[in-house]
Amino acid sequence: MSKKTSIGGQAVIEGIMMKGPKKTALAVRVPDGSIDIEYIKEKHLKDKYKFFGFPIIRGTVNFIESMITGYSAMMKSAEKSGFTDIEEEKTPKDTKKYEKFINLLMALASVLGVVLGVFLFMYLPSLVFDLINRLSDGNISSLKALIEGVLKLIVFLVYMVLVAKMKDIKRVFSYHGAEHKTIFCYEAGEELTIENVRKQSRFHPRCGTSFMILMLTVGILLGIILTWCFPVLRESSFRLAWVLIKILSLPIICGIGYELLKICGKHDNALTRLVATPGIWMQRITTNEPDDSMIELAIESLKAVLPETEGEDNW
Repeated sequence: MSKKTSIGGQAVIEGIMMKGPKKTALAVRVPDGSIDIEYIKEKHLKDKYKFFGFPIIRGTVNFIESMITGYSAMMKSAEKSGFTDIEEEKTPKDTKKYEKFINLLMALASVLGVVLGVFLFMYLPSLVFDLINRLSDGNISSLKALIEGVLKLIVFLVYMVLVAKMKDIKRVFSYHGAEHKTIFCYEAGEELTIENVRKQSRFHPRCGTSFMILMLTVGILLGIILTWCFPVLRESSFRLAWVLIKILSLPIICGIGYELLKICGKHDNALTRLVATPGIWMQRITTNEPDDSMIELAIESLKAVLPETEGEDNW
């Protein structure tokens, strides 16, 4: 019997972090070939303050919490899988210095990542549009938000295509595919076996990739509304102000995108399929077909978070 579930996950280095209704587990393939499973304790603001669990607001809060947990899981998986092994000949003192250096490097990379993201997805599209608009003598000013949105989508697509070509990322994307297939198998009510999982689709409507596409789409629509209500924002002299407005509107965009993702995951009809289609297309880049060992790990990660009570996993 088929079912809908809130269970989701994230592919990490040589493993999968799976989130169930009550538990979160990190499953990693360690160097000796076995599967290491560690439960992750999460604290949610909505459990302490109900306000953060309200629709729209919960989208931004969940996104930030997921980013923090996901980053931690990625670092743990890199360590457990042997991806970041430190040379054995290093003394404990050297190792401590090395770890501090790595932490500093990762913090710097995170900051640079945010700066690069703002430039690529906020400032660059606005700059390119202003250049094109100037060449057209201002004839496309009314299309500012739409053209900028299309440019964002192109930048995102090119970025993901380039990332997907990296050897290590290809394996992560294969684990991503295994995660989706396993959840589909569970939702279909079938026994969690490698054979049953293998035949499932690797494209799932409740996916982080789909969430990013929904955010970009909502951002385009919100931009169109804002530039229609305040035409002055179309002028190049207001470029920095426009970029700041787009940054400040991210919580709203994130919140709406999250609610749309939940609706697409909960309901299956012509409208939700239409909304989910762009994200499904993008998953052709961000997921790969997994091998049997990846499917085996995905099954174990899912079993680790299955609800103890029947129906507890439903929406």
